[in-house]
Amino acid sequence: MAGKNQGINPTGLWRDIARARQERRPFNSSQPRPISRILKRALDIIIAASFLFFLSPLLLSAAVIVTLSDWGPVFNSHRRIGYKGKEFRCLKFRTIGSDATTDAHVTVVGDILRRSSLDKLPQLINVLLGQMSLVGPRAITKEELPRYGEHAYAYMAVRPGLTGHWQTSGHNDVSYRNGISLDVEYLSKWTLTLDFVIMAKTLSALLFRHALLPKADS
Repeated sequence: MAGKNQGINPTGLWRDIARARQERRPFNSSQPRPISRILKRALDIIIAASFLFFLSPLLLSAAVIVTLSDWGPVFNSHRRIGYKGKEFRCLKFRTIGSDATTDAHVTVVGDILRRSSLDKLPQLINVLLGQMSLVGPRAITKEELPRYGEHAYAYMAVRPGLTGHWQTSGHNDVSYRNGISLDVEYLSKWTLTLDFVIMAKTLSALLFRHALLPKADS
């Protein structure tokens, strides 16, 4: 299994797909793609920088609390596939114990960060660095890429998102296969207006859901 995973070369796969895209265009061809991409990237920088500035007290407080909880590292980083198949380290506040290896060892602080989605705020740094976008498809691992088959090009043609169509359609309740469908739907129908709608839905969900309350037993 390890040898099989090591044989996956997302960057090389992207180059092969890029040549094919000259004949097969997965996106809405009516969109002025170069201008739209420039505007999307500009909005990413402006909004991410603004959030990082205004939320800096919250981010610093969370970082201190995470560190003092067990004197472990502030962040967890996981390798994900980015634009054109390039891998990057996707940042999150650490939510598991410093000596834990699985999600079964989620800390009290980590549980609050996860259910409030505050653990993802460090990904604003990834957005500024050009590794992610505010809105886009889910960030996936190299090992997941073969599962996407013919849709692999869709994930490598844009930057993965801090939020996206999958997040506003049920978040963790969305099945794996439906998550793929939602990402492909987003990429085929993408407009800047759609990005703003998704961001508005994400903010609404964060503001109005009772994220900090204990989950009810089913």
